[in-house]
Amino acid sequence: MARILIVEDDASMREVLSFFLSNEGYQIQAVESGEAGLELLKEESFDLVMTDLKLGGISGLEVLQGVKTVSEAIEVIIITAYSTVETALDAIKKGAFDYVGKPFKLNELSLIIKKALEKRELFLENQRLRGELQERYRFSNIIGQSRKMQRVFDVIRRVANTRTTVLISGESGTGKELVAKALHFNSSRAKQHFIVVNCGAIPETLLESELFGHVKGAFTGAHTTKKGLVEEADKGTLFLDEVGELPQTMQVKLLRFLQERKFRPVGGTQEIPVDIRVLAATNKDLEKEVKEGRFREDLFYRLNVIRIILPSLRERKDDIPYLLGHFLKKFSEEKGSTVRSFSQEVIKILYSYDYPGNVRELENIVEYSVALTQDEIITPDAVPAHILSGMDSLIGENPVSPVNSQSTMTPDLPEFTQDYNIERYMEDIEKGILIKALNKANGIKTEAAKILGISFRSIRYKLQKYGIKDD
Repeated sequence: MARILIVEDDASMREVLSFFLSNEGYQIQAVESGEAGLELLKEESFDLVMTDLKLGGISGLEVLQGVKTVSEAIEVIIITAYSTVETALDAIKKGAFDYVGKPFKLNELSLIIKKALEKRELFLENQRLRGELQERYRFSNIIGQSRKMQRVFDVIRRVANTRTTVLISGESGTGKELVAKALHFNSSRAKQHFIVVNCGAIPETLLESELFGHVKGAFTGAHTTKKGLVEEADKGTLFLDEVGELPQTMQVKLLRFLQERKFRPVGGTQEIPVDIRVLAATNKDLEKEVKEGRFREDLFYRLNVIRIILPSLRERKDDIPYLLGHFLKKFSEEKGSTVRSFSQEVIKILYSYDYPGNVRELENIVEYSVALTQDEIITPDAVPAHILSGMDSLIGENPVSPVNSQSTMTPDLPEFTQDYNIERYMEDIEKGILIKALNKANGIKTEAAKILGISFRSIRYKLQKYGIKDD
């Protein structure tokens, strides 16, 4: 139930509004002066303020300014018998939702109030979402304990709250956009727009219009004037993802914009200045692109003021356990899963894989595994087949303790036939070892697991896999 404060020095009008809006289901407080209204706002919270323009003491416009000082989220409707275009525009410019002239119809006023409250709800929802984004992209939420990632974090902290252009480079899937968002949401521009432009996804013929906008009639199909993404990013951050994909013609125009911080919409005659911070990212070697004539050297130096190079996941494998824990928690919560951990075999497999798709690929693997696991522990049967390929020898090893290599037994190489291959041979060896361990442990699975250096759940999984009865 919305709470509305009425500021009206006319007692009869105050009574009419209070009675009508109470019947509409709102909680109403009514005062006779602007001073009393602003004092009440210090003590109680309201969703909407309705104030007369002409009051005995301070004016309705001063009430409006006082309300906005208390909270930008409180909407204000100005009511007056002295309605002019100039005063209406002045009220709107100072933050009023609307300006209503007397006499007015109560049903029309009711509709305006509903729209004002809808706008407030939208404002609060945007604030909540922006708060979630800021929380998500705090430095501490970027996973990485390795030395290489700590160096990356150090650079982010140093340059986040500056206007300096940053070039983020690294392979696909290393988290370039995540770093760009961290730079934005940890800066003084965090409450403004973060606009992403995928330079490789927009057709060359549309790229200039998408970036700089166009005026009505600029080209066939330009039926209205349209703002570009550069203008949308004003006061905020413009992130040029895959900037190495920019065609030569757009490289020239982007260079000019970066030099002057002004742009001209397609078909326009006036230059528009903007205050934006530019971040760029690429998975290409831009120095090589410059040498081979595909990327302008002057544009490269404009973008490459500060360079952040993200290491591939295979260069920072020490971070894999932290990433696994983070993604496991994320997807278990999302899917309402009971999965709590990975088996030792799975950790060994995931630690040994090279990840051509980097962190993004690891994230996909964990999501896949969580979706396929019915138990509390992820076992090798829930890992994607292409990850397991060529890693059968890792299953059963303990990733915490190195394998004792002082006494290694190498089986004789068998004669393989069309119907008998290496996979079946390795399975037969593993099956034989399981049976021997069970026999030695007198059929007790927990003891057999200790002998083999694997978990109880792992041995149970293997026994089921090979159809070995253990009772």
